[in-house]
Amino acid sequence: MATQLHRFSFKAMACQNELSLYYNNKKAAREIADQAIAMVNALEQRYSRYLPDSILSKINASAGQSGISVDPETTALLDYAQTCYQQSNGLFDVTSGVLRNVWDFKSNNLPKQQDVEAVQQLVGWDKLNWTPPRITLPESGMELDFGGIVKEYAADGCANLCRSLGIKSGMVNMGGDIHVIGPHPDGNSWIIGIQDPRNPDNVITSIELKQGGLASSGDYQRSMVIDDKRYSHILNPKTGWPVQGLRAVSVIAPHCLIAGSTSTIAMLKGEEGKQWLDTTGLSYLWIDGQGKCFGHQSGASK
Repeated sequence: MATQLHRFSFKAMACQNELSLYYNNKKAAREIADQAIAMVNALEQRYSRYLPDSILSKINASAGQSGISVDPETTALLDYAQTCYQQSNGLFDVTSGVLRNVWDFKSNNLPKQQDVEAVQQLVGWDKLNWTPPRITLPESGMELDFGGIVKEYAADGCANLCRSLGIKSGMVNMGGDIHVIGPHPDGNSWIIGIQDPRNPDNVITSIELKQGGLASSGDYQRSMVIDDKRYSHILNPKTGWPVQGLRAVSVIAPHCLIAGSTSTIAMLKGEEGKQWLDTTGLSYLWIDGQGKCFGHQSGASK
């Protein structure tokens, strides 16, 4: 039986996702997809801040107390979060999710500066105690939010599981966070469209990818415009206010997790993110505040 492309859509982690798998048996492809989807659902159960029994919710519930010990997978994610914090000079901070308590992008109202400053007292990876495997959030009200990590981590895990089950050609798309398992059977790249952040119905450019991760960060959906000024949902933990400078950044990396955190850090750095991306050695694309688009392909991915 000839190898055919099978597509499986599913919803998880608050977004629409799709597995595109080449396999010579539709039933077997469905079974592989079911295992991959089950893995993603399990990750959501473990790390969603919306579920009271998740590991993340248990960590957050322990804030202001003596802390709790975590399992090896959570330890690895916390170590990665710490690395991102250090390499971004404190801009990528998984404790900054509490800023959502004062930023309501559906309201079209700006928060008061004193309210932002009050919540900022609960922000700062450097304030918590992470001595693996034990984590302590010293102040009541502090929280961790893996929103900038776990979906990309799921895309990588999904792709690796599919590979282990015999998939050589395919793609995982977790709401725009992508891991290409391998090229089409004829060796051709997957063509991935990059949305215009000001008009998501338009594709501003496309990227060819045969293997690895691709992730984008930008003021796509959640943002608001007040007095002709756009306020992005990406918040700088040092100021408590939305980032300025870049509309969007897309990054290609061996893993979607790395691509995602790199694109987010570049957004957080604003205009300085352009030069910082050059230091990463990765292929990237940025769109600035005026809509100018610039891409760079690293030697490793040519």
